[in-house]
Amino acid sequence: NPLSIQDNFLGYICNRPISIAMFGRKTTDRLIDNIDKYFDTLDRSLLVYKEGVRNYLYSNKTEFEDNLQSISRFETESSALRREIENDLYTRTSLVRSRGDIMRMLDKTRNIVDMLYDSIFQFEIETPFIPSEMNQDFIKLTEFAVLSLEALVPAAKSYFRDPQTVPEKISRTYYYEKEATRYAQAIKRTVFHKMDGLKLSEKFHLRYFALHIENLSKAAENLADQLAVMAIRRTL
Repeated sequence: NPLSIQDNFLGYICNRPISIAMFGRKTTDRLIDNIDKYFDTLDRSLLVYKEGVRNYLYSNKTEFEDNLQSISRFETESSALRREIENDLYTRTSLVRSRGDIMRMLDKTRNIVDMLYDSIFQFEIETPFIPSEMNQDFIKLTEFAVLSLEALVPAAKSYFRDPQTVPEKISRTYYYEKEATRYAQAIKRTVFHKMDGLKLSEKFHLRYFALHIENLSKAAENLADQLAVMAIRRTL
């Protein structure tokens, strides 16, 4: 006879080699599948965000509008998935020991999705003037911020399958976060020390947008810290 959900879960956290198929009954499998989809939605949002920043910088208006629509759709999908996951969590008594950690992980991920949405729409609303010679700097900053977040997707999925591999995967997040910070500081230094032709208000605007992109990597670092703690608890 198959193991009960509770036996499966206890076996999992005690580090027994139990597959996803054995993790529980259909409802628990659905929960894990939805969490996978939740992070897949984040992954797609990151790709769209990166394209959106590039399209804004190079004045590709039609493509940029498409990016705005896509990220709005992903934000809606993410919200619906999160609500379904939360409902399943509260009905699975076998997950009571991990429920709080998983909820905190979902909340931090929701915050990241909201930041992506708000950041890309701020470009559309405020239309900042970004000198063309700074395009590559903003693209590199965006790439590193996105990379810091992309590294979290396999790490979060590994928490449910092989928690011992989580620290190795999130190490990339910490590296890319430092690179994003370095590029953001370089942009701010260039704007305030070398670009005398800009108005002070334009300099503040550039600093503001660099900071918002940099903050994505800070949010990634925050979620990486959460995943590290969760993985330790699972493997004790």
